[in-house]
Amino acid sequence: MKTREERQKAMAEAGYNTFLLMSEDVTIDLLTDSGTSAMSVDQWNRYLAGRETPAASDAYYELLEAHWETYGHHHVILTHQGRAAEHIMSQLFIREGDYVPGNMYFTTTKLHQEMAGGVFVDVIVDHAHQTDSDFPWKGNIDLEKLEAVYKKAQAEGKKIAYVSFEFDVNMAGGQPVSMDNIKAVYSFCKPRGIPVFFDATRCAENARFIQNRDPAYRNTPVADILLEMFSYGDGATISSKKDMLSNLSGALVFKDNEEWYLRALRLLQLFEGPHTSGGTSAGDMAAHAQGLREMVDDAYINSRVEQTEYLGKLLMDAGIPIVLPPGGHAIFLDARKFLSHLDQDLFPAQMLASQIFIETGVRSMERGNVSKGRNPETGENYRPALELVRLTIPRRVYTRDHMRAVAEGIIELYKKRETIKGLAFTYEPKKLRFFQSRFEPV
Repeated sequence: MKTREERQKAMAEAGYNTFLLMSEDVTIDLLTDSGTSAMSVDQWNRYLAGRETPAASDAYYELLEAHWETYGHHHVILTHQGRAAEHIMSQLFIREGDYVPGNMYFTTTKLHQEMAGGVFVDVIVDHAHQTDSDFPWKGNIDLEKLEAVYKKAQAEGKKIAYVSFEFDVNMAGGQPVSMDNIKAVYSFCKPRGIPVFFDATRCAENARFIQNRDPAYRNTPVADILLEMFSYGDGATISSKKDMLSNLSGALVFKDNEEWYLRALRLLQLFEGPHTSGGTSAGDMAAHAQGLREMVDDAYINSRVEQTEYLGKLLMDAGIPIVLPPGGHAIFLDARKFLSHLDQDLFPAQMLASQIFIETGVRSMERGNVSKGRNPETGENYRPALELVRLTIPRRVYTRDHMRAVAEGIIELYKKRETIKGLAFTYEPKKLRFFQSRFEPV
């Protein structure tokens, strides 16, 4: 552990951007759950036994079988991570001016869609923008909003490229979608010829929420719930570095459309690598296959989500404003309420993440005005309704004692929140600015 003075110096050198901190300066790292899981002994055994070949390794076929068992989709395009799958899908399906409705944006997903010429439209339920709402399915798509986009596209002679449907919605606070909503969206889209593509990065967590919150699925194994979820869609992009417990890899999967699969293969070979690896090693594929089996173990997935809920309860009991109800992969602090004296253009979430590190040694990340970016037409910050700091829990890494230490540090910081000032840019990239931006206090 570094001293407070050392952390203050490190934060200043990083330009008040937690992404730019040196990991050696961090005590508890809650920046992301992507590629930070602790792999099991079985995963490491399979990783080390992976045999590299210039063509198809045994691990490739094992991974295809594990995908089929888990998702029930026939066609699998392997990639090195999820954003590569997003890129291929966007290039395949989006043409200039197409609408892409989705249940809240995600940074890389939205940018890939826009780079392909698409226009993202947020059709998530209004509850998702209200941090204090305890609605249990804040990831749901609002069918009336979706129908309005469809009618608008028809009136303009345009089309909907596909529905971008995220499970356990990250930017909304790790909030799940209900099985009823998944069915309803598919029933709306199927007769209209609109593909439904899931962002299934945190699909197991979403399935666990369905098991826990929907009485109809109370006694249904997570693995069976997951298969039913995927049956109401046409394909998915997946970052396997999250729920799938892999440190590297992703996938683009299609349920039964061979034409899409063959077109995607051509782009894969251009951008990623051979179809038998997608740019990953035999060891990574073997670990990925084992991770797919482990992620649907009911005991594991329950302990994973309950750890997040435990941290949320500690903070809620102390009066700390968070997104309700607690999400699956992270607890999201409401920076608007935590630092209510700061205007949103002073980037309260960015500063709160910085101050949490200085105060506690815990690294978190901003999910608000910096992440959303600027309106390209006006040059103004988007000022989204949600100004959040994400405390992201890596899988199988930390204990309850770690969660308690995180909560205690944030509670102490909350007591002196009025002393915290805002930030201004000293360097601002045009795209995905949250990764590389630098700031100074004002």
